[in-house]
Amino acid sequence: MSGPSLPGAMYSRSTEAPVLLLGAAHVVDLAEPIRRVLAGRVLDGVAIELDAERAQALLAEPAEPRRRSGAPVLARLWGMIQRRLGADLGGGPPGAEMKVAASVAKDRSLPIFLIDDPIRVTLVTLMRSLPVKERVVLLSSAIVGLFVPARVVEKQMDRYADAPDEFTAELRRASPTLARVLVDDRNEHMAERLAALRQRGFGRMAVVVGDAHLAGLSDALRRRGVPVESIPFRELRATTASPASPS
Repeated sequence: MSGPSLPGAMYSRSTEAPVLLLGAAHVVDLAEPIRRVLAGRVLDGVAIELDAERAQALLAEPAEPRRRSGAPVLARLWGMIQRRLGADLGGGPPGAEMKVAASVAKDRSLPIFLIDDPIRVTLVTLMRSLPVKERVVLLSSAIVGLFVPARVVEKQMDRYADAPDEFTAELRRASPTLARVLVDDRNEHMAERLAALRQRGFGRMAVVVGDAHLAGLSDALRRRGVPVESIPFRELRATTASPASPS
């Protein structure tokens, strides 16, 4: 854990408290660890790594009719991979960590903030920016992901948990454009939105993001003068028997 680990109530002003970043996974149910972490916190709001479109699809009540998905092909393909891995690894449906964060906010009558870029804009930017070689690698990897055995994925998750920086560095070497568009640019945009919320008085904020965003988002917030406390994926994972995966 990095940064101070004091509950929000110990700060004389909301804007003196650090932003709490939780590095989660997208194919594992970290409901109980997240609930335990947030239970003892004085909070002004909860922010999650979703945009309006994904939030509507993920957070809709079971009785609500859902519109037929018009998401880009790449987003639907990645969703299929996440659902399969979640089932194979016993981690539950994708997005469980976002749902529990939203549930905690609702139970405590706290505002929920969606801080991610619109998925359609992100993917259009990505496909326009990718060199041909990186585009082929990305699409090939997505297709392979539909069939790769769960045991192979679990080994990679263990490797990520032990050395997340090394894993991220490999991504940057394999596809620098992918890393810039999907990780770096989004980190900057999410940090800008969180800094703006802080100026509006929402200082004691809990933020749930994929663990691959944790280090970069922390740096982006600190450059904006925002103190940060972070709990990485490996620490949340250590409190549950369920396996997990990075963003």
